[in-house]
Formats: sequence, structure tokens, C-alpha cells
Amino acid sequence: MSLIDRDHWREIYEALRGNKVRTFLTAFGVFWGIFMLMVMLASGNGLWNGVSQGFSDQAQNAVYIWSQRTSKPWRGMPTGRSVQFETGDVDALRTQVAEAKLICPRNQLGGFQGGNNVSRGTKSGAFSVMGDVPEFLVVHPLTVTSGRFLNKIDVDERRKVAVIGIRVREVLFGKNEDPLDESIRINGVSFRVIGVFKPIRSGGDDNNEQTQQIVVPFTTFQSAFHFGDRVGWFALTPKDGTPASILETKALAVLRERHRVAPDDQRALGHYNSEIEFNKISGLFMGIRGLVWIVGIGTLAAGVIGVSNIMLVIVRERTNEIGLRRAVGATPFAITAQIIFESLTLTTVAGYLGLVAGVAVVEVINRAIANAPAEMFRNPEVPFESALITLAILVGSGMLAGLIPARRAVKISPVEALRAV
Repeated sequence: MSLIDRDHWREIYEALRGNKVRTFLTAFGVFWGIFMLMVMLASGNGLWNGVSQGFSDQAQNAVYIWSQRTSKPWRGMPTGRSVQFETGDVDALRTQVAEAKLICPRNQLGGFQGGNNVSRGTKSGAFSVMGDVPEFLVVHPLTVTSGRFLNKIDVDERRKVAVIGIRVREVLFGKNEDPLDESIRINGVSFRVIGVFKPIRSGGDDNNEQTQQIVVPFTTFQSAFHFGDRVGWFALTPKDGTPASILETKALAVLRERHRVAPDDQRALGHYNSEIEFNKISGLFMGIRGLVWIVGIGTLAAGVIGVSNIMLVIVRERTNEIGLRRAVGATPFAITAQIIFESLTLTTVAGYLGLVAGVAVVEVINRAIANAPAEMFRNPEVPFESALITLAILVGSGMLAGLIPARRAVKISPVEALRAV
């Protein structure tokens, strides 16, 4: 049986057009199954892209630790004592927690979301002022739109330099005014602007807050605003291959020991592990992807069953023809190959049209929302490997759909078929 045999293709065409409505409805079942699978896969990827974008402005394995009040007495220290981190904790963590890759102490002037008197000439505003080390840019990536971010020399020499958010620039500087190398005053202390930054992603309260921040060297912050050696909180990341939970456990143990906090006091030190949250989200979307494949393949299976049924009907209608072919020497393999090929043709054509239609609809949706401020749904797409898997499923389904009818066709006795003529 040759794939380029015109008579063979004409035979397939005549067999399928014998009942146009039946063939159309059967083909539509396969078309719809593939179409829905493509749309659901793209939708799942669109949701994942939106959620993962939400993690793009922070390291996915960062650990944050901040001080609170004790809830239990320990080593002579009373309940309700306020724990205060200090610069010495940085060296202790570096020495005793080998799993730590980055240890970033941080301070904030005015406390959480604290507003401060920042001015330049006659213009002023209330902005958050952060004392940071250069490595914090790895933990919380920012886009530096002009100038530069802090470096090690700024910290070592306690330089009075500042990197400002785009909202700070809008308030303190004119529209066409270059803020670089200009001075601003923070609580009466003069700082030179060395850079302007904006959040990696737009929208959201946290990102709007970042646009109104001013970042100065950690050591300069301590001396300029009389913080001494106090540290507000820590951001840490583990070394490659080390779970953040191990880093978190060891860092908490070191800090509890240094500040005489009971090992089972869960309130004294606040902490957050972004890796745990990211893994929860990743696990959820793995389940969603699995569900999408189950539903999609289930829908496709309904169409394949329809193809198998129509091929059984066609075999029954062509009993005489198949018997005659067997009588003149057609082998069982030739009969089987013909039936399977007819089934494969119907399934593949309908499925391919469904795949193309699904990808086209996804592309239209993708272009429609390209410039929309969508936070939870971004860039829906059908991965290339998913399309290949779908094509493989199509081919396998077509062959499977024709297998039972083909076996039935082979069992037709040439003698009985000739008697029915």
C-alpha cells in the first residue's frame, strides 16, 4: 500500500464521505479535544507566567529574619523583652552558617513604611529611606534606569550617596532635569544622587512603595542617622544546592543563641522563607498542568472513540468489498493497514486543524493582552514540546482508533462475504 496511490486516497475519501454528517461530527470530536487541550495548556502557562512574574522582584530562595519581642523567659531574661539585632550578628552568621551565600543586613528610617523628610531646594516629600549593602540587589532585583547602584567602596568609605526611586525623582526634580550628582537632604543630612531605579515589574502596592524609596549605604545610614551598630533585619540566600530551610534553621539558631532567646520561642524572631512559598505555588501549578492533560486527553479520547465507532460502521458496510479483496489474495496485513490508515487520516486531519485553531486563538489572546496591565495572567503560550507531545498523541490515537475495526475486518471470511453478494 503506497501513500501516493491515488486510488487508495480516493477510496479513503469515498469511505468517509459516505455519511457526511457522521464523519463531520466524529471529526469535530477530535478537533474539539485537541483545540481545548491547546487552550487549556496555554491558559495554565499564562497563569504560571503571571505568578512567576510576581516572584521576579525577589530571590526565589531568600530567607528574611527580623526581631520582635520574646514570649518566654530564658537565661534570666524576662518575657516581653525586645530583641535588637546588631552588626556583630553579621560576622556571626558568616562564621557559623556555612550554608549562607549572601547575608544582607538592612535598616529602614522611620520603621516599616516610614515617611521621612526629604528635600531638595523648595521641593520636599515623605519617602522611605533604606540602609543597604550592594548584595541586596541580588535578593531584591531592581532596574537601574540611570547612573549606578551602591558598590562596596560606598559601604567601606561610608559615602553619603543615594540611589532614588523614580517617584522620588518626579517629586524632587524637574521633568527634564538630570538628578545624577545633584544633592538631596534626608533629615537634614546631604546625600549625592548616584542613580535612579524602578521596580522590575509594574503595578502592585509593593512596587509602588519601591518607587518611593531612597537607598543609601548601610554603614552611612548607621552613622548619619545615629543608629550605632543596630540592624533592622536580615535577608539571606543559601549556596547553590542548599535548601533555604536549612539556612533558615541554622541562622535562627545562631541569632537565638546570641540574643538569649529560648530555642522554642516562636515569637521572638520573625522569619519568612520565600522558597517554601515558591515551591507551594510550583506544586500547585504542576497539579494544574496534570489536570489539564487529564481533562484534555479525556476529551480527545471521546473523539477517538467516535472515530473507532465510525470505522466499525464503515467496516460493516464494506464487508463484501473486504471479502472480495481477501478472496483475490489481499493479505491480513494489507487489510489491517488500510483500515488503520483511514482511521489515522481522519484523526490526524481533524486533530491538526484543532491544534492550528487552538494555537491561533491563543496567539490572538496573547496579542490582545500584550499591553494590558495584567498581573496574574501573562503571555499565554503553547510550549513547543507540548505541541510535539500532542502530535504524538494524535498519531497514536489514530492508530488505536483503527485497531479494533481493523481486527474485525481481518476476521471477515471471504466465503461468507461472497455469499452475501
